[in-house]
Amino acid sequence: MLPIILLTLAPSIAICIYIYWQDKFDKEPKRLLVASFFLGVLSVIPTLIFSYIGQSLGFNHESNDLLWSVVSCIIGIGLVEEYSKFMFVRFYGYNKPAFNEPFDGITYSVMVAMGFATFENILYVSSGGMGTAVGRMFTAVPAHASFGIIAGYFLGLQKSRNIPYYGLFGVALASISHGLYDFFIFKANHENFIQYWLVVFALCIYFSFRAIRLHQANSPHK
Repeated sequence: MLPIILLTLAPSIAICIYIYWQDKFDKEPKRLLVASFFLGVLSVIPTLIFSYIGQSLGFNHESNDLLWSVVSCIIGIGLVEEYSKFMFVRFYGYNKPAFNEPFDGITYSVMVAMGFATFENILYVSSGGMGTAVGRMFTAVPAHASFGIIAGYFLGLQKSRNIPYYGLFGVALASISHGLYDFFIFKANHENFIQYWLVVFALCIYFSFRAIRLHQANSPHK
């Protein structure tokens, strides 16, 4: 059990440490980051509530109608999860005096995303075992981090440049990315959609590294 537990927790912790290390010029207080991580765990609660509402409205990612399936993935899964995480960043980390540069949007968003991903990982690994733990270490957990970076990049711009609703624009992009990521996995056996999943995953990872470099370059503390 110990190796499985370590594999379940290690990816999220490693990503949190990496993002903390990338915050080169004005690191956030560790207590705020730890609090954000656990708020990410709590973000599972609104996710479950919104998911129930979505199901009652007819969203179904398993639909044989590919268009409705992709819409359901983007709204019923992507938007539900990304907005649930965003709420905790927006109403906690965003309002702290320590949130004083664009990169902080990425930092707090990733901490919340990793709290959510850790809880989700525990659920999947507890039923799937070692193989699931290893697979999610290289796919689902980094994907959640990339979605957090996408949303956090724009939230950081919103506060630093005082651009209204830019954070919500980031949530929309993260939701679309998340939804497409899930859709191509769910339909992996349908006309070789797995190759499109790889494209979405690669683009999200590429944007994440690009976003990190851009906010580092534009730090007012540099």
